[in-house]
Amino acid sequence: MEWYMILAVITAGFFAGFINTIAGSGSLISLPLLMFLGLDATVANGTNRIAILLQNIVGVASFKKQKVLDTKAGFKLAIPTIIGSFLGAMLAVDLDEKIMHNVIAGLLIAMFFLLIFKPTAWIKGQAGIVEQKTSVLQIIIFFFIGIYGGFIQAGVGMFMLAGLVLGAGFDLVKANAIKVFIILLYTPLALAVFMYNNQINYEIGLILAVGNMGGAYIASKFAVSWGAKFIRYVLLVVILGASLKLFGLF
Repeated sequence: MEWYMILAVITAGFFAGFINTIAGSGSLISLPLLMFLGLDATVANGTNRIAILLQNIVGVASFKKQKVLDTKAGFKLAIPTIIGSFLGAMLAVDLDEKIMHNVIAGLLIAMFFLLIFKPTAWIKGQAGIVEQKTSVLQIIIFFFIGIYGGFIQAGVGMFMLAGLVLGAGFDLVKANAIKVFIILLYTPLALAVFMYNNQINYEIGLILAVGNMGGAYIASKFAVSWGAKFIRYVLLVVILGASLKLFGLF
């Protein structure tokens, strides 16, 4: 690979890692680049998981150091997510990209309006709700989020944030930290499925991971120091942009 392509992959990884950590859908940057490099959709999807794994190791370590990560709540919600992600990764071997893009875009538009019309729920949250009781509804929600995350990484962070804020009662700062933690826990299992099916380019994946890790570290600092209002504004921009891209408008 030429040096300028290596630089492009690292740069794309940085922005993907930043957006993934502070909001979600950073893979909408990395996946098109991987396919531009000649990887088909399934191999690009698998290769991207290497960067996601290493990105979230950095993000979790940073959030934990800043004392905003509730690992107890994360483990409770990670179990149904991990089970779902395994099923989703097996489905991803035969990915129907066009249908999936339209479904994701529609869901993101719905989330955009939730962010507009229910800002207080996202910013203040109802911290402590998970510690009191992890409901059956929360388990079902995160099981399906896991299926989606195992199927295709793009957008899963935003759906997980919605589940953590609206379904589990966390504010956006704490939800972000738990989101990164849960994704870290289920990614190795999804990655293993892609490895088994020989759908990973390890060289490109590790180069991409360099950028993702840098982006994750910077984003985790911004998320904590700038707070929930900042994250909400970032979410609004990212969700709108991701939806328009998935609908093929640019």
